[in-house]
Amino acid sequence: PAICCVLLSGRHLASMGTSPMNRKHLLQKRILLLTWFTIIGLVISGVTAIPLQWELDLAHQWLRFDSGSGLGTWLGEIREGLNTTYPRYPFIAYGTDWLAFGHFAIAIAFIGALKDPVRNIWLFTFGMIACVAIIPYAFVFGAVRQIPIFWRLIDCSFGLFGFVPLWLCRKYAKELEMVTA
Repeated sequence: PAICCVLLSGRHLASMGTSPMNRKHLLQKRILLLTWFTIIGLVISGVTAIPLQWELDLAHQWLRFDSGSGLGTWLGEIREGLNTTYPRYPFIAYGTDWLAFGHFAIAIAFIGALKDPVRNIWLFTFGMIACVAIIPYAFVFGAVRQIPIFWRLIDCSFGLFGFVPLWLCRKYAKELEMVTA
């Protein structure tokens, strides 16, 4: 963790008097690290969207959802809904299968940013726009689908956690372009 903070902070560079070649290498490392963070986050989000029923059954087994808490009640309700719906209408799960596919497809697109972050800077902008769009999307459709506000806020947090590394990648890619010009 400490080395990541040093790589990402950049503050130590001013006192070191780094050369443009060292700065280029450092920027490339930062972009690589943060882009991989984004790709892995997208893949994990995709993978966890597929076995929802199994995940909630397992979580219930381990945590024994507390019906007195908002989160426990909500997770128990989701579990009950999936366990009631999936056996009779298994095609309903196909929606979350496509959600997972979307995550995988976006993760694959970010490979272009790994190969050439300056030329593919648009991917970071695209990702940032998607992260910001999560917020109104979660509030509008969450309300329509009767999703509790605390869960919508959790969904919105993914936008924040995704936005920051993408913003840094975009910033570093712009700087990398200037250093290599």
